[in-house]
Amino acid sequence: MPLTCRSRPRKVCPVGWEALRHWGADAARIEPLTGGVANDVWSVRIGGRRTVGRLGTRSDADLAWETALLQHLDRAGLTVPVPIPTASGQLFAEGLVVMTYLEGGPPETRADWRRVADTLRSLHRMTKGWPQRPGWRSSTDLLRTSTGTKVDLGAMPPESVARCRAAWSRLAGRPTCVVHGNPTNPANIRMTGDRVALIDWDESHVDVPDLDLALPDNAADLADDAYDAAAQASAAWEAAVCWDDSYAVRRLAEVRAI
Repeated sequence: MPLTCRSRPRKVCPVGWEALRHWGADAARIEPLTGGVANDVWSVRIGGRRTVGRLGTRSDADLAWETALLQHLDRAGLTVPVPIPTASGQLFAEGLVVMTYLEGGPPETRADWRRVADTLRSLHRMTKGWPQRPGWRSSTDLLRTSTGTKVDLGAMPPESVARCRAAWSRLAGRPTCVVHGNPTNPANIRMTGDRVALIDWDESHVDVPDLDLALPDNAADLADDAYDAAAQASAAWEAAVCWDDSYAVRRLAEVRAI
């Protein structure tokens, strides 16, 4: 299921799209694109080329982590949006990141989702030992702490927190790596006949890879117990990240009571 915290207002950097000037005098917005509630996402023209601009309120440290990750994945052979530097060589400016535009469509069949699973496993192999995104916490970190970026367990009812932590505890002690964070949303996948591209890395962070692998129809071919643990942990994560809108309530309902 896609990560859509629908009740939260869109946040936009107070400087606004004037930051596009850093990419040159001819840089211009074209049309709005579908994006997360935390960002304003537009098709942008840079030097006559169609690109994607994402404006939000992430810190410089957060954006430095994400853009460095995308560069690493691109160099390693994964198809991802590649940050386009400003005229002075910066990878972001005043909350704005400009990236390459990727063509393709969403996964539609189980065979498509199996290709997505293979791509996610490549991501996980490429990022073993990667440092945590600044200010973030993994699902298993939240067994011992209550806050991290978008998560504030103190805002949830104690019984709900207990259910989420019970789900995350099943992943405790496992190796971590970068997870995409929202690969079950078909809008975050751009497929062609010869490659799978993962877009929208706003939720990426370091966590247990199983969180990425609770895919439709168990396309990652996890064993029954592993799939159940991944699905429960993923539902708990999205409930905590989005709390307390209607989507979060629906996701929490999928987490078994203890």
